[in-house]
Amino acid sequence: MSALVEFRDVGVDYARRGGIVSAVQNVSLTLEENETFGLVGESGCGKTTLSMALMGLLPASARVTGQLMFRGEDLFAMSESEHRRLRGDEVSMVFQDPATSLDATFGIGYQVAETVRAHRQVSRRESKARALELLREVGIPAAESRYSDPPHRLSGGMRQRVVMAAALANDPSLLLADEPTTALDVTIQAQVLDLLAALQRKHGTTILLIAHDLGVVAQICDRVGVMYAGQLVEVAPVGELFAAPRHPYTRALLDALPSRGRRGRALRVIGGQVPDLSHPPAGCRFADRCPHRMDVCATVPPLATSGAERQIACWLDPATRATAGLAPLPDSPTPNPAVPVGDPS
Repeated sequence: MSALVEFRDVGVDYARRGGIVSAVQNVSLTLEENETFGLVGESGCGKTTLSMALMGLLPASARVTGQLMFRGEDLFAMSESEHRRLRGDEVSMVFQDPATSLDATFGIGYQVAETVRAHRQVSRRESKARALELLREVGIPAAESRYSDPPHRLSGGMRQRVVMAAALANDPSLLLADEPTTALDVTIQAQVLDLLAALQRKHGTTILLIAHDLGVVAQICDRVGVMYAGQLVEVAPVGELFAAPRHPYTRALLDALPSRGRRGRALRVIGGQVPDLSHPPAGCRFADRCPHRMDVCATVPPLATSGAERQIACWLDPATRATAGLAPLPDSPTPNPAVPVGDPS
């Protein structure tokens, strides 16, 4: 596979009263063509900020550093008009709440057709035909008769399907899905995930799936990146991450994942809370919550490459220590027992 998107040492700070909020720090990450990449972590860890940076939707108070390359072009160097042409065409986004993503005063089909007309020189008849095709593809029953229905006449699951149809209207190369199943019940969640996977296979679209639910990520993702307090701490193929998590934060997240194999046992919780990013810790941002904290954790660990497809930023890990020129520890904590991929949460 070849790289579609490259985050190169990307940082995002927000200017707020009383100081600077370091929302994202030094994130380097590659998204390959035709893959589904999951970005996970607790709320406030910077996942949505990264997606908004990619879409060019950060507020005026945000200051970005580094480079964000899309097909070899730096998005941070683009003008607003250039970014607007890209947004909704080559890059699209599905937001977590379909009720706020759709205009309550227009029919669902009209809104999908408008997305087509915004980026394509087509007639109203052609855009309507394309909108109906998309509504059928995402599973809207009787699309012709529902074309003029306002969003409130549809269920939450159907509205999310309409949002997905609009996002796919111009065959984007990259689809960002920010918690697309959060507002849905479990049954509808499964249907939406199946639909995302089917659409990815059909269109060859690269998907960046943002989630806090590892069970969702296990179902459809090829690779996973774990973020904590604005930093990327681990990247691995989904099977390897679930079978042998190597960062203490990743292990803690998996410990909190319900599964059939742990029935009858209390779930663990991660003590403490995500640090205040207006005054972040000087070193590893997880150190205050980590049971393996050491003196060296006062220094930020580099994101080191381990093997062909794995990256890790932890002073416990041999790859990180080797990158910094340190000897491996004599007794490193062993990973948790394997957690079956796709085990229901």
